[in-house]
Amino acid sequence: MDVKKVGELLVEQKLITQDDLLEALDMQKVFPDQPLGQLLCRLGYIKERDLGFVLDQKGKRRKLTDILLSSGVVDQQKVTHANEVAKQNNITFEKSLIKLNYLNEEELSKAVASQFDMPYVDIDAKTLDQTLSRYISAVYAQKQRIAPISKVGNTLTLAMAQPLKSHEFRELEDSFPFKIISVISSETNIAKALKRLYNVTTASTTTANDEVNLDLVPDSIVDLLSKTNSGDEPEIEEETKKVTEKDSVIVKLVNKIIYDAYMNNASDIHIEPYPGKNDVIVRTRIDGQCSVYQRIPYKYKFALPSRIKIMGDLDIAERRRPQDGKIEFKKFGPLDIELRIATMPTVGGLEDVVIRVLATGDPIKFTDLGLTERNLRVFKESIARPHGLVLVVGPTGSGKTTTLHSGLAQINQTNRKIWTAEDPVEITQSGLRQVQVNPRIGFTFAAALRSFLRLDPDVIMVGEMRDEETASTAVEASLTGHLVFSTLHTNSAPETVTRLLEMGLDPYSFSDSLVCILAQRLARRLCKDCKVSIDLTEAEFDDYVNEYGRDEFANIGLDIKDVTMFKAVGCDKCGHTGYRGRLGIHEVLECTDALKGLIKRRADTDHVREQAALDGMCTLKQDGILKVLRGYTDIHEVRRVCIK
Repeated sequence: MDVKKVGELLVEQKLITQDDLLEALDMQKVFPDQPLGQLLCRLGYIKERDLGFVLDQKGKRRKLTDILLSSGVVDQQKVTHANEVAKQNNITFEKSLIKLNYLNEEELSKAVASQFDMPYVDIDAKTLDQTLSRYISAVYAQKQRIAPISKVGNTLTLAMAQPLKSHEFRELEDSFPFKIISVISSETNIAKALKRLYNVTTASTTTANDEVNLDLVPDSIVDLLSKTNSGDEPEIEEETKKVTEKDSVIVKLVNKIIYDAYMNNASDIHIEPYPGKNDVIVRTRIDGQCSVYQRIPYKYKFALPSRIKIMGDLDIAERRRPQDGKIEFKKFGPLDIELRIATMPTVGGLEDVVIRVLATGDPIKFTDLGLTERNLRVFKESIARPHGLVLVVGPTGSGKTTTLHSGLAQINQTNRKIWTAEDPVEITQSGLRQVQVNPRIGFTFAAALRSFLRLDPDVIMVGEMRDEETASTAVEASLTGHLVFSTLHTNSAPETVTRLLEMGLDPYSFSDSLVCILAQRLARRLCKDCKVSIDLTEAEFDDYVNEYGRDEFANIGLDIKDVTMFKAVGCDKCGHTGYRGRLGIHEVLECTDALKGLIKRRADTDHVREQAALDGMCTLKQDGILKVLRGYTDIHEVRRVCIK
C-alpha cells in the first residue's frame, strides 16, 4: 500500500487536513513500523471505522495473497495449493495455510495486520490486568475472538485475530464513552488472553471433516517408515488383504509419495519393487531427470502397487498383464490433481507402477516461452494466419502442448471458434471447446478432427498426428479455410517434413497447407540462487563459435564482452543439483516459397535443412548455445538434449 496515496485520499475526502497528514508523516519517521492510518487514528484525526470504510470503498486494501507473496513467506504454488485445499474442505484460506504448515500463526497475523493497516501485537497473557475483563463481556469476547489488553487514560486497546466488520466496530465504539484502538494478534494469543481474563477456552473452529482431510499427509516420510514393523517375506494375499482394509500406514505412505512429488514439481513417480528382501525404490522425475526419492522396506512391495491400483479402480487380482488408468487425487488427499497410472508385471511376480502427475493449470504467457526475436516473430505471424498447418514437434515431455496452448491463448478471442482434441486435457482455457479422445471406443484424433469440421470451427488443435489418416485430415482441414495446430514426435523441424511425406501425404497439398514447424527441447535452467558467474577465455569463446558454426555466428554480432556465463554449483533449493526449472530450446522452420518447391519435389532432409538455414532458421543446438552465452543454462545441458 502506498501510504502517501492513502494520506492524500483522506485529505481529498476531507476526513483530515493537510496539516494533519504532515504531522502523521513526521510521526511515522519516529515510529516507522506504524501504519500511517493507525497514527492518524492515535492522533485523533480520524476514526478507525472511517479509515477502514475509505480503504475498502476506494479499493486501496491490498490482498492477503499479494502481501504474503511480496514478503516471500510463501510462493505462488503454495498459495494455489492452499486455495484448492480451502475450497475442498470448506475452510478459510488462512486456516488452510496454517494446516498445511506453509506459515505459522505469527507470520499470518502480521500479514493480516499489514493488510488492514493495523499494528501487530504479541500478547503476554500472564501480565494482563484481569480488571480489563469488565469492559467487554465474556460472551461477546468469545464470539468475536477479541480481548481487551490495555486501558491507558481514555483509550482502550482491543486485540483481535481478524478485524471486526465496520458495522460491528461502529456498534462497539458507540457503546463506549472512550476511544478504542484495534490491534491484530494470533489466534493462540487471543485464546490465552481470554483464558487469563475470563477463565474460558475458545471453542475450536476446526471441523472433523477438516481434520480428516488435511491430516492425510501429516507425517514426514521418515516418520511413516519408522512405524513399519520388520518381518519375514510378505505373502501377496496377506498384503493385498491389508491394503484392501485400508491399512493407515499404507494409505498415508502412498499419499505422502504423491504429495511430495507434486510439491517438488515432479512429472512422474516410478515405484520399483525388487525380488527377495531388497527395498522398493521410489524415483521421481524432476526437470526431466530421475532421482531416488526414497527406499521403502521390502514388506510393502505388494501393498504399494495394490493401494495405487485401488485408487485407480484397477483389478488388484490381475498381476500378469499391464493395466492403466487414472486417479482423481482429491478423493484421497489434499490436492486437486489428476494422475495417470500404468502398471507392468516384472520378474518375481512383482509389478512396477509409473504415475504421471498431470500439470493442470493455465497456459504460460506467450512471451515466457523463451523464443528468440526471430523465432517469436515467425511463430506469432504463423498463428495469426486465417488458415494453414502449424506443427510443434519434439520427443515426449518436451513441452509441445504447453507451447501450443500459449499460441492458442494469443488468438483466443470471442470472434474465433476454437476446438481442441487432446489426450489427456491438461491445460484448460476459457473460450476453448476442449475434447478428450478415447481410442478404446473408436474416438481417435482422426475421428475427432472429422467431427470438428462439421462444427463450424475457425481454429482446430489436434493433440498428435499418430497416423496418415489424422495427418491427411489435418491437411485437408487447413486447405479448406481452417487454422490447424498439431504435434508430432520427430527430432527436428526439417525431419518432420520428410516424415510426413513418408507417411503418405500428398506433397502438393502438404506444401500448400504448411505454415511453420517449431521443434523444441527442454533443458534444465541454472539455479538462480547458487549459480556462479565465470570468465570466458578467448580460446573457450572460440570453441563455442566453432560449435555454433563460424559463418552463422558472424551474422549474430555477439562479441566476447557481451557474454555472461555461469556454472552450476548446488544448494538446498535445487536439491544440490545446480539446476532448478527448465527453459525451451527451439528451431523454427518457416515454409517459404523456396521450401514449398523442395517439398513438392520430395527433397531429402539435408536439402530441407539447408534451405531452412538460408531462410534464417537456427538449429536446436545453435539456439541452445546462444542461451548458454546469455547465462540461462550450461553447455552440458545443451549437448545432452540437442542433436547436431
